[in-house]
Order: sequence, then C-alpha cells, then structure tokens
Amino acid sequence: MISNKKLAVAVSGAVLLMAGQIALADSTTDIVDALVSKGVLTEEEGKLISKGHETKKKAEGTVTFKDGFKINSGDGKSSISINGRIQADYRSFDKPETAGNANTGADNANTFDLRRTYLTAKGNYRNTSFEATYNGTGSTGAVAIKYYWLEYKFSDAAKLRFGQFKTPMGLETLTSSRFNDFTERDFTSALQASINKGIMLHGVPMAGVTYAAMVSNGAQKYEAGETAIETSNNMDGKSYTGRLTANIAEMIGNKEAIMHVGGSYGYDGNLATGSYDLVSMRTNARGLTFFKGDTGATGTFFANGLNMTRYGLEGIGAYGPVKVQAEFVNAEFDSKTAGVADRDMEAYYVGASWMITGEKFADSYKNGLFDRMSPKNNFTGFNGEAGSGWGAWELGLRYSHFDATDFGTAASGFTNKADSYTAGVKWIADPNTRFLLNYIYSDFGSPVSGGLTTRPTTVGNEKAINFRAQFDF
Repeated sequence: MISNKKLAVAVSGAVLLMAGQIALADSTTDIVDALVSKGVLTEEEGKLISKGHETKKKAEGTVTFKDGFKINSGDGKSSISINGRIQADYRSFDKPETAGNANTGADNANTFDLRRTYLTAKGNYRNTSFEATYNGTGSTGAVAIKYYWLEYKFSDAAKLRFGQFKTPMGLETLTSSRFNDFTERDFTSALQASINKGIMLHGVPMAGVTYAAMVSNGAQKYEAGETAIETSNNMDGKSYTGRLTANIAEMIGNKEAIMHVGGSYGYDGNLATGSYDLVSMRTNARGLTFFKGDTGATGTFFANGLNMTRYGLEGIGAYGPVKVQAEFVNAEFDSKTAGVADRDMEAYYVGASWMITGEKFADSYKNGLFDRMSPKNNFTGFNGEAGSGWGAWELGLRYSHFDATDFGTAASGFTNKADSYTAGVKWIADPNTRFLLNYIYSDFGSPVSGGLTTRPTTVGNEKAINFRAQFDF
C-alpha cells in the first residue's frame, strides 16, 4: 500500500513539474516512456503501467475502416463489417430501339442504369462466419437478398458453407463484378452455373491450390437460379458443381507472376420441361438478345425436359503488369425424348490486359480469383499532396465467341452464333473507386432483330459504348 502511494505521488509530481514536456506526448506509452527516461519511474514500474493500459485497450476492441467499416473484438476472435457497392452505368448503341414504342425497357436502349447497388453485412465468431447481401437493383426493382450464407472453418483446407451463394464454376463468373477487366462478363458466364441454394465444401489444401464442390437445388430455370426452389417431387434433380485450380507460380514461390490453370464441372439432372431459359443470350454490351432457347427447333428440343453436363477450362498467364486470360465452356444437353440425339453449346474468350502504370496483377490475385487492385499512387485531386498521383490505368482487349449451331437453324429474328470484340480502358483512382469505358462490337453472322417488333430492319451487328462509375467499400 505504501509503495502504491509513493508511486502515485511520484507520478502526480512528475506530471506537475513536467507539464510542458508531457503535453507533447500523444499517448499513454509516450508519457510513461518520458517518466522512465527522467528517472521518475523505474523500467519495471513503466512496464506495469503500460501493460495495464494495453490490456484495457485490448479488452475494448477496435473500430477500423479498410475496404469497409469493421468492428473487431478485443480478443481478435470475432468481427463484423459493413460493406457495399454502387455501379452507375451508361449504355449507348448505334441502332437503339425506336423511341416511344411499345417495347418499354428494350434490351438495346440508350440508357442510364444502376447496374448494381449492394449492401452487405458480414462477420465471424471464432470459426463461424456469415454474409448477408441486399441487392437494391434486382430485375423487378425491389430489394432482394442476393447472398446469405454461414460457414464453418475446420481449417484453411476445409470450410463448409450453407446457404445461397455463387456455385463454383468459372473464373470470370466467380470473380466479383468489382474486379473484372470489363464492364460485363463474356458469353461463357451464361453457360455456367451462377447463384443457388445448397452446401459447399471448399478450401486451400496447399499454397497455390484451391478446390470447391457443391450440391445445390436443380437449375429448373437457370435465370431463376437466385431463388431456385424444389416445387415438385417429380422434378427433384439436384445440381452438382465443382472447381479445381492451381497457380504454378505461387507453388514455386514466384511472386511476380501468375501461372493459373483450372477446370470446372457441372451436372444438372432431371431439368424441368421448358428449361430453355438456360440459354437466353445477350451481347456483351448488355444489348440485343440474339439467341433464345424457346424459338424454332431449339424450343422443340428443350420442351421435353433434359439433363445437362458442363465442362469448363480456364487459364491465366501474367507477369508484372501484363496479363493474358482465357476460358472455354462446353454444355452438353441430353434430351429425354427417345431417339433425339444430344446437342452441344460452347463459348470461349481470350483477353489481354496491361497496367500501363506498372501495377502487378499478381498482387491482386488470391486463391484462384482476382481481388482488389491498389494503385501505386492514389489520385487525390489537383491539390499537390505529397505522394499523390494519377491512380492506376489499365488497357484491355477481349474476343468472345458463342456457338449453338448444333441446334440447327434459329428462328426468324435470332441467330445461333455470335462473335464479340471489346476494347476497354480502366482508371482506378484509388482502391475503392474506378471508372471503366468499353467499346463493344458484336457480329451476329446473320441478320437479327432480337424480337424487337418496332425495329425497321434487322441488323447484322451491334456497336455499343458502355461507361461505368463504381465505388465500393
């Protein structure tokens, strides 16, 4: 007790005698260090006070902002964060639908659009984590839940996820729209599974290798995958999807490069009659619908129900600021009608990107997918702040191809084959803000109208400009 009183008196006296000097200290640690250096406190007494302060600070936890508002518990075993994104787009076409016609909301209208507005809550408690994402720009304009899942982590090599989330197929499909090279994904994404309810085992068993395997509700109608349900025991087929990737560069310790190879597999059995929505195709500019499965001979094939098997291959080769990326998907449809042969669809793309400001693609690659790219120097305006710059700039080219000629002649106004060419420039002002400008040329091979009844003539191609302003946190 006497020792504690002496310590209190010594500290109080030192504060009064050295008020000017201690006023410059900006933390308890600085004050204690000053008292120790003046000989007012011994080193043991200083450590005791500092330890008590750190223990209190640790117990209180922390609130931080890094790509989202995050609250961390004092013991570091739990956290919760709030995240979101907004993608504001403008699309312009060389031959937009005639104004004032009955086809309101036409695919190829010149329009401003809120492409995505998401708000996410996610967090973890010890080994259990969760996510819930609200989508304010659903197809009906109503607020809807996009993703909601919980996950238990046994280890980095084994995590078990339950709920509604992306099924493990495809590189561009699984990469967040925030971090893809262009404003819209390519043709392969329409032949891959997207979002469904189910259970998935996934993980990173060793450096550079990832795997995922999922069982989900059957894709009775692909476009309804976000809310797919089993409404009849007669249509109780399930979807089985999986993905395996390896980054050879990471496996050999090369941090400058990406040498990524991967494959995906999907099987959907007992698909419902009328599952032609599986293959409704729009241009990569989010323009005309040039192929639809409910028309012509294609509709006849799908009308009797089927099984579907999909195979996907993917690859990335990158070194420093240069990247080449490609994917191929084949979808095999097995009709349940006796004597009807199987038919295939396929799509692929090849893309090349160059970070002209020198950022490395390997820095934004993690566990088989691309993540956030941070500029070497953020753009902070024209105020001349130290360390400011022009952000990161990226140039990109992509060729994409879709082929459903195995289904025979398409109905009038549609086609079963298309090629797309995209040129883009991306400005990443800071890690959370980016702007994208794309020019997209689509060649249909034969004249199409996309079912737009007011179009004066059919067209053989589509030219479009897409612009996006994006912020996420």
